Amino acid sequence: MYKNSNSKIIRWGILGCGNVTEIKSGPAYQKTDGFQIVAVMRRDGEKAADYAKRHHINKFYTNADELINDPEIDAIYIATPPDSHKHYGLKVAQAGKICCIEKPLAPNYADCLVICEAFKQKNIPLFVAYYRRSLPRFNQIKKWIDNNSIGNIRHLRWHLSKPASPLDLSKNYNWRTDSTIATGGYFDDLACHGLDLFTYLFGNVKEVSGICINQQGLYSANDALTACWLHESGITGTGSWNFGCSMREDVVEIFGSQGKIHFSVFDDKPVALINEHGTTELYIENPEHIQLYHVENMRNHLLGETTHPSSGLTAAHTSWVMDQIIGNL
Repeated sequence: MYKNSNSKIIRWGILGCGNVTEIKSGPAYQKTDGFQIVAVMRRDGEKAADYAKRHHINKFYTNADELINDPEIDAIYIATPPDSHKHYGLKVAQAGKICCIEKPLAPNYADCLVICEAFKQKNIPLFVAYYRRSLPRFNQIKKWIDNNSIGNIRHLRWHLSKPASPLDLSKNYNWRTDSTIATGGYFDDLACHGLDLFTYLFGNVKEVSGICINQQGLYSANDALTACWLHESGITGTGSWNFGCSMREDVVEIFGSQGKIHFSVFDDKPVALINEHGTTELYIENPEHIQLYHVENMRNHLLGETTHPSSGLTAAHTSWVMDQIIGNL
């Protein structure tokens, strides 16, 4: 296993054991051979203790530094809001420990580069939880693309919309729509998944521009965004994200010279291939713990068996695309 590991088991600590870790990620670490969660941290001691008890974890902390510097921990999973990722990521790098950071890697591209450089200097693996790169559903789409099932790829488009939520309408505080934390609001939280997936499928983006505004006035972040971009491969892309529409829609279409593929980034729907042979629809179930394959791929990477598809550098590129759309660069 990883050369700096002190044992055959990689012992993980979770920094920020909130909702995302309850089902999506935490149990995935516990169910992956060669991984073990030995401690968690949350500022609220009662909630930290409750989480540890329910998930059968021996230790909990209310102080991040104590978790990061625990000698019985080899790796840290940072699952805090994005505005704290740089702060904690640099501490983990300084401690010389393997790290996985929740997406997005940081609220802006500049901070992503600082984080990546810190881990590069220490020669320590840095993973980012863009888990769609590891899901069988999206790897089936990649297989169709790589097998030229729709010929040469020409263009892709994504539309994501949803109505304002009761929380939005109440105007009560939500960090996801606080412009000081997430300039693009739900765009920051959601669009990064799809944009990261597109660079996984089609390669890096070399040109991108966007328009973003606040149409509803319900919160400080933007709620309506559109963008167009060009991949280095010559494939063009367009996207629209609106969080004040009458209905929820999540549709991606990939257009090729000999057919098209359509699917949803978030919704639990079949993936569809349409070409000269007709229409093929496949329903590929996601695992109960959605990050399971992502976590297993980290284990395989640390064993030297494969290269993990979601690294600090790939996540930084996604943040560059996001910043270009929002106008932060």
